[in-house]
Amino acid sequence: MEALKPYDLYSQLEQLPDSLTGEILNGRLHAHPRPGGKHVLAATTLGLEIGGPYFRGRGGPGGWWILVEPEVHFVPDREVAVPDVAGWLKTRMPEVPEEHKFTVIPDWVCEIMSPSTESIDREIKMPLYAGYGVQWCWLVNPLKQEMETYKLEKGQWILTGEYSFVDEVSAEPFTVLKLTLGELLG
Repeated sequence: MEALKPYDLYSQLEQLPDSLTGEILNGRLHAHPRPGGKHVLAATTLGLEIGGPYFRGRGGPGGWWILVEPEVHFVPDREVAVPDVAGWLKTRMPEVPEEHKFTVIPDWVCEIMSPSTESIDREIKMPLYAGYGVQWCWLVNPLKQEMETYKLEKGQWILTGEYSFVDEVSAEPFTVLKLTLGELLG
């Protein structure tokens, strides 16, 4: 008789339909619908705004990879998050991997929150990111037109800024930028 295979969450994640995003967080498979228009607009705009000076070096220092929805494997196939936007210093990750699994911990993540993901982003993903040493985290809420920025200090998130729709944002690690949140959210 053939031995039973152990429960494999990653194979379940791979079998999810394209209409869902899957993550394995703290040993549980989380699946949620693909993001809505405002969510996608905020992630795309943020990636473009940061990408010019920090990825391409146009009007900024360069030296970063800025990617939308990378599949980050904190523990290969066992602890898997998909931040809305993430950044890596090129000194830590000199090249983008060939396959879709990113095993180098991001330096910065941004979660675009929606009513269905806010509790996961705050209560599960932020502690996970801190535990694996992500240095900066931004939370953007398009519906409330708000943004919060955090920096990791001694394993804990420290709030470094709270912004509203009309505020100009210059926040770590991208201090060369002056983002207007209203423009970011369309």
